[in-house]
Amino acid sequence: MEAFLAQLTNGLIIGCIYGLMALGLTLIFGVLKVINFAHGEFYMLGAYISYVVSQMLGLHPVLGIIIAVFAVFIIGMITEKALLTPIYENKVDQKDEYALLITFGLSIFLINAALVVFGPYQMSPQPLANGVFDLGVLSVSSGRLYAVILAVILMGITLFIINKTWLGTALRAISQDRDSSTIVGIDAKALGSIAFGIGAAMAAGAGALLAPVFLVFPIMGVVPAIKSFVIIVLGSMGSVKGAIYGALMLGVIESLGVFFLSPSYRDAYSFLLLILILVFKPKGLFGGSQWNN
Repeated sequence: MEAFLAQLTNGLIIGCIYGLMALGLTLIFGVLKVINFAHGEFYMLGAYISYVVSQMLGLHPVLGIIIAVFAVFIIGMITEKALLTPIYENKVDQKDEYALLITFGLSIFLINAALVVFGPYQMSPQPLANGVFDLGVLSVSSGRLYAVILAVILMGITLFIINKTWLGTALRAISQDRDSSTIVGIDAKALGSIAFGIGAAMAAGAGALLAPVFLVFPIMGVVPAIKSFVIIVLGSMGSVKGAIYGALMLGVIESLGVFFLSPSYRDAYSFLLLILILVFKPKGLFGGSQWNN
């Protein structure tokens, strides 16, 4: 029973951090209507920035996570402004194909840039905390517990921005009708860059939080990015609520699969779940696509 509870708790912890990354992808898709194939590489950038700050500069790991989030937020805004603006200025005819190719190309560029700068080696960042937190019936690594707390804080801040601020209202307006929101005075170009930056920053936060668990290397973002796509399909494309619940479900299913079946197929369980959802409930568990639901 203790082993089962430990795996269930671990699944919820990993699910919360997956949810952070999936929520960022949902935000980008909901506002910009773009599938960001470089999302995993923003996850990787966050991990590397956190590693450099904590290991090479000797600063506290939490400070490394904060710096990674803000740095990738800026990088994300610049990326959107430089690469995706042509979509909204009618400079390209095949907008969906352009977005797919440009983000896929960005993914390859960032992976190779990381290979050049850091090499193909796996690096182990400093954990957020040492020791074990005793919960009575089971014990949880203090580092993982602090990681999930930070992940929940970051998700809470994002949800507050979406639901309770003028910025969130404007982003929801753009997601529903970009042209009409522009007519009423909303700067869709600037806010689109901000939305992409926030989404990229959330991926970076997830990467920085999971770096001590899964190590840091150039292609580390590939599998988490695929799992983010699984999550947003599972929870319905564009649904904020679906992204959070889907992430928790995926984390638990992976951990229970490890417990009852085999740890060798940990990543395969998410793909099996995706197949089942597409077969039996193609619109996802929540059957909608409103990103503010």
